[in-house]
Amino acid sequence: MLAAAKMGMNVTLVHPPGYPPNEKFVKEAKKFGKVETTSDVLKGVVGADVVYTDVWVSMGMEEEEAERMKAFVKYQVNSEVMKSAGKDSVFMHCLPAHRGIEVTSDVLDGKQSVIWDEAENRLHAQKAVLVMLLGKKQ
Repeated sequence: MLAAAKMGMNVTLVHPPGYPPNEKFVKEAKKFGKVETTSDVLKGVVGADVVYTDVWVSMGMEEEEAERMKAFVKYQVNSEVMKSAGKDSVFMHCLPAHRGIEVTSDVLDGKQSVIWDEAENRLHAQKAVLVMLLGKKQ
């Protein structure tokens, strides 16, 4: 959110009631660009260039799984969400994805998905960080 705002991107964070992003980071990001939050999925993605989601239950939050699954069920990225975003938008996910939970298979495997390019780019970025940390020059 902060990096995107600093790069001049408009950011809309869509979240279930009771799961807002950290207000400290939202406030900081708003210093650099347009950052909005909403609980309305379809309105939140209208005109988006990128629709990005992640797992609903991160490592270390397993005790919250049942509660989060109920709260997030209406926030699944599916064909209706992508249609609302627009035909030129792309879908991203940092992987691994839980098919049928936070995203449907038709979106993961669809024409708008760039998840494999994203993963490849992340691999190269991670290799660059390792090279830098090890002090080796290319």
